[in-house]
Amino acid sequence: MWGEELTEMADVTFYRSEALPFLEAKQCTKSDLAYQKHFHGEYSIGLIDEGETSAWCDGRMYPVEAGRVISFPPHMLHACHPRQQTQWKYRMLFIQPDWLKQLEPGELEQLRIPFLLEGRKNHDCRRLICRVVESLASAEEPLVIESWLAELIQAIVTPHTLDLDHASRSDREQRYIRLIREYLHAHYTERVTLEELKRIAGISRFHLIRLFKKGTNVPPHAYQNLLRINHAKIALAEKRPIAEIAAEAGFYDQSHFARAFFKVVGTTPQRYAVSR
Repeated sequence: MWGEELTEMADVTFYRSEALPFLEAKQCTKSDLAYQKHFHGEYSIGLIDEGETSAWCDGRMYPVEAGRVISFPPHMLHACHPRQQTQWKYRMLFIQPDWLKQLEPGELEQLRIPFLLEGRKNHDCRRLICRVVESLASAEEPLVIESWLAELIQAIVTPHTLDLDHASRSDREQRYIRLIREYLHAHYTERVTLEELKRIAGISRFHLIRLFKKGTNVPPHAYQNLLRINHAKIALAEKRPIAEIAAEAGFYDQSHFARAFFKVVGTTPQRYAVSR
């Protein structure tokens, strides 16, 4: 089932998508839940939303307060012990190692050590973890979820001293960007996946997200959404039913269409239609 939510108890919820079998998200709001020493087969990234915990990892103890991001490579022993008499809430992502294999060797090596992120990198990764969990929980399209995930991993492995946004673009990079844009223009009403874009461009998903955002200032799923909104604006001028337009443009329901439209246009589809 697409966007499947599995609730084992009121305080712990898991989110999965059949379209993205390499990813699982977990949300926990159970204050007294501590974990003995264990490891995961996946690469795991956690964000403390509230409270504070002591994270034991490979023989070291890390104090992790609210707002901090910590990650563990596969099969590394760790344990978490939240501070007593405090509210403890966190989110966790579990990523199958095979999905990460397209990283460069040096980047992949960075994911084999535990991270307790600091400063700007922590801020950026915290925002991206929230995006991944929220898009998975709300059953967004695969391209949306996987794009946020690729951006998160890239934020972890890329030094902030490297200014990718203002780096010069080679002819080869321009070609990659053009191929992706052309594909999105031809298929924007469809449920495009990052795997499709990777195949069209012939580069890794991580390189693809980085280059496309550098060249257009938005990730592929946002670019696709803009194409859909522009299509919808033209169709709304023809006074056609909004539900029909939403489905035709590729939105999975009218509510999703209305939210996306409002974020870009600043009004609802209904008001836009009657104002013309």
